[in-house]
Amino acid sequence: MRTKRVLTYLFLIIAALISIFPFIWMVVSATNLSVDVTKGTLLPGSHLIKNINNLFSSVDMWQALWNSAKISVVTTVLSLLVASAAGYGFEMYRSRGKDIVFNILLASMMIPFAAIMVPLFQMFAKVSGVVPFLGIDTAGAVILPTFTTAFLIFFFRQSTKMFPKDMMEAGRIDGLSELGLFFRIYMPTMKSTYAAAAIITFLNSWNNYLWPLIVLQSPENMTVPLLISNLGSGYAPDYGLIMSAIVITTLPTALVFFMMQKQFVAGMTGSVK
Repeated sequence: MRTKRVLTYLFLIIAALISIFPFIWMVVSATNLSVDVTKGTLLPGSHLIKNINNLFSSVDMWQALWNSAKISVVTTVLSLLVASAAGYGFEMYRSRGKDIVFNILLASMMIPFAAIMVPLFQMFAKVSGVVPFLGIDTAGAVILPTFTTAFLIFFFRQSTKMFPKDMMEAGRIDGLSELGLFFRIYMPTMKSTYAAAAIITFLNSWNNYLWPLIVLQSPENMTVPLLISNLGSGYAPDYGLIMSAIVITTLPTALVFFMMQKQFVAGMTGSVK
């Protein structure tokens, strides 16, 4: 029994080291020069400040961080509001055709984003002259197609199945409107589900690359993934500088995750608090 426990812990330690090795290598590489990174150096260097200074002097990193933060925060807020309202409606209200609509919504998850990129681009190109803030090369064009997904709606509907329906009936008896029930009872009770959905949406939006690459054309509107991609596309890329940019880019997502880690685990396991 003791041998089995030792082997189990040994396996878990090895698996953990394999999982965190890319992150460790990224941080170590950010402290070394490009030539050291290409040699595969695994020891920390003394060039982190130099790499960061070179990064901020060569590109507008602050602007890229602001663009990514703005898009990610707005996308997350809109996603939580729309997806939770849709999931709430699908589960709480009775309708003859709601299951058909929901099945069609789930079927849309099978359509790859690459299949709708060209029609989306054409649509936003036509909108550019009519609604400027939703046209090509705007944050609105990045946010609108991605601010909610069929998966999030499905996630909220499944979580709502565990929601105590008696609370809604008690609220109606107390005279709350349907909007009041949603904002004052449902949302506070489902905070774990909201936390899990917020983390998923924020990470996806922060790391989104393909659609911003197509729709954003000006350097001042670039998000962080686009900026890092440009850093690595040169004839002789500076890997120390690139790794320092990746480390800086990872910090906001890691902060969001660790701040909401407990709620994320609770939300993914379907608990309602």
